[in-house]
Amino acid sequence: MFLPTTKEEVLKRGWDKLDIIIVTGDTYIDSPYIGAAVIGQLLVKNRYRVGIIAQPDIKSDTDITRLGEPLLFWGVTAGSVDSMVANYTPSKKFRKEDDFTPGGVNNRRPDRAAITYTNLIRRYYKNTQPIVLGGIEASLRRVAHYDYWDNAIRRSILFDAKADILIYGMAEKATLHLADALKNNVDYKDIRGICYIAPEPKAEFIVLPSYEETKQDKLKFIEMFTTFYDNNDPITAKGLCQKQDTRYLIQNPPSSLLGGLRRASPPAQHIISQELDEIYELDYENDVHPYYKKMGKPAGSPVTPCRYDVALMRGKVRAMDTIKFSITSHRGCYGECNFCAIAVHQGRTVISRSPESIIREATRMTRNKDFNGHIHDVGGPTANMYAIECDRKLKSGLSAKVSTKAGACKDQRCLYPEPCKALKINHRPQTELLRQLRRIKGIKKVFIGSGLRHDMVIADAKHGIEYLEELVNHHISGQLKIAPEHTEPKVLEMMAKPGVASLNRFREEFTKLNKQSGKQQFLTYYLIAAHPGCDDRDMLRLNDFVRQELN
Repeated sequence: MFLPTTKEEVLKRGWDKLDIIIVTGDTYIDSPYIGAAVIGQLLVKNRYRVGIIAQPDIKSDTDITRLGEPLLFWGVTAGSVDSMVANYTPSKKFRKEDDFTPGGVNNRRPDRAAITYTNLIRRYYKNTQPIVLGGIEASLRRVAHYDYWDNAIRRSILFDAKADILIYGMAEKATLHLADALKNNVDYKDIRGICYIAPEPKAEFIVLPSYEETKQDKLKFIEMFTTFYDNNDPITAKGLCQKQDTRYLIQNPPSSLLGGLRRASPPAQHIISQELDEIYELDYENDVHPYYKKMGKPAGSPVTPCRYDVALMRGKVRAMDTIKFSITSHRGCYGECNFCAIAVHQGRTVISRSPESIIREATRMTRNKDFNGHIHDVGGPTANMYAIECDRKLKSGLSAKVSTKAGACKDQRCLYPEPCKALKINHRPQTELLRQLRRIKGIKKVFIGSGLRHDMVIADAKHGIEYLEELVNHHISGQLKIAPEHTEPKVLEMMAKPGVASLNRFREEFTKLNKQSGKQQFLTYYLIAAHPGCDDRDMLRLNDFVRQELN
């Protein structure tokens, strides 16, 4: 069932007031792929009354006052993408299109949306309930950070937005605990996974170099970021403090779902499959809310040239083409590419759903009137990390006789420069899952739309080629995505990406299997231009490789 978006829908639910109102920069898509929907549906399941205001008009009170004022808190998110990334290209040109806006025209998401929406709330509700920031924009801007658009170090977004609390990372458990604390009028300041502002640093927390220090000294910024990065694992992380003006940002250690979503004092361990199953099997509509679906380009207004068919412009939300019939199989990534945000948002540990939960979701899809038999993706940040994780990473504390590894290793990486021997890479579980999905009545094709780690396929001597053969024969829609990112050793080292040897081996196997199957399928390569430390000569050599080797 959709979350209510109007007062009439609130009353129809039998509610007179809302406990929580979520304000988001995306249109309201009720899907497990959309963070605002996940948090809202989980709160409703736990008997909180939740409404949602999507892409509010920032020039009037029309939208922001539509549901009244919440009893517990406002939840503010810029949406599924940082608003500056959503609004501008890397050359800082304004993007005309937005895949999360009805009609596809980028005219509903403000720059720095989390700050703008917080200010909008305070403009019309002077002494309101706490405003809580969440989502990718807040999560990745929670400490002093380099902002590409300003080409400057900015303060924590919590200070710039003048919000009360920030929840970072995958926020389900922290949000439930915060809602419980506010409902029961108890102190929330020890909840894991939150940031807040305090007049003094917190005892026993690590004090990071201050905002002023990081702004003036690049080495201090590097010191700050290294400490920040090293304290993102729920098993090992310490709390952090950072002076921003005369006050301090307080970041509690990361949250975790292991041990029950409702446990008041969670152990510092990761999400387990059953709880991930619960989150992804909530009562989602897997559609755009009707209130927003009709908000596409108004009839008679000029057509902005874009890649959409003009006949489909009004009301169409392009993101639905990808997510409506796709399935999330796991979260997190242990790749730790140096340019990637996943490690500090989803985490460095891969948590996978059970096969039974994924099969139940696929079976439900077959009953949807719009389903044509094709599942567009079964994956996560990296498709072939499903059901693969290091056992030592998940252990914590001391055993009876010996100290065990606890959390992600600080002295080595799982995949760079080569896959760690402790990481037992085994593609058989995903291969079996894909075979089970193909056998479901009503499913014609199951595609892998997420990108692969090609080096992992090669590293799995026992099942890697079997997995690739399965993909070639059954699960590629014409193109398979891989991300070598570059070819030059100097640049790859700065990226923490593998060399071209595994890429060449993977291409050989892919070509051979396609030839054997009589199929003409292709690899799509993700490559980064102008990575920090990369020069013109590196780009010329990459260009030569792309033309001569990749054709």
